[in-house]
Amino acid sequence: MSAPAPDQSPKASLRRLYRSRRKAEVARFSPAEREVQERSLAAIAAPLLKLAAPVASYAAMRDEVDPRWIAPVSGPHALPRTTDYGLMFHLSAWEDMVPGAMGIPEPPASAPIVTPRLLLVPLLAATLAGTRLGQGGGYYDRTLKALRAHDNIVAVGIAWDVQIADFLPHDPWDEQLDWIATPTRLVECAANR
Repeated sequence: MSAPAPDQSPKASLRRLYRSRRKAEVARFSPAEREVQERSLAAIAAPLLKLAAPVASYAAMRDEVDPRWIAPVSGPHALPRTTDYGLMFHLSAWEDMVPGAMGIPEPPASAPIVTPRLLLVPLLAATLAGTRLGQGGGYYDRTLKALRAHDNIVAVGIAWDVQIADFLPHDPWDEQLDWIATPTRLVECAANR
């Protein structure tokens, strides 16, 4: 079963709503306050990051929580490159990133490829039970499905507190999160299912 076109999906209005909430939340922070919030999230997520290595995350765009403060806590860190089928993860330093698909910074293609055991996942919204609303491209759902088919992987949604939803629609191709980290809490999703 394939996903409906984004403009036909009931998720489209939720994406607009949560983009707006995320933007408003970040707009109220000064750059220093935003860094404090992101460092707080990194400290809250730190115990989880010791469960599995390597850890992979993402290059934050605009109002997304920036996971770069987590990298010093997690040790060797992998970042994604976009492929036709999903994401490939390469060990890379943040300063080595280059412009990639859709203008999102990516590691150079020559960086070593790794299979992450813990994946920090960007999102627009998530429920405490682990239902995630992403941008709509399906990259993280396809990637998580492929990784889970071959090995255990821990999926951790990274969010501002305003991105936590009471309910989100869940399609058969949507992959669940195992944990959610915000600047104020770390939630084990299975405990809320």
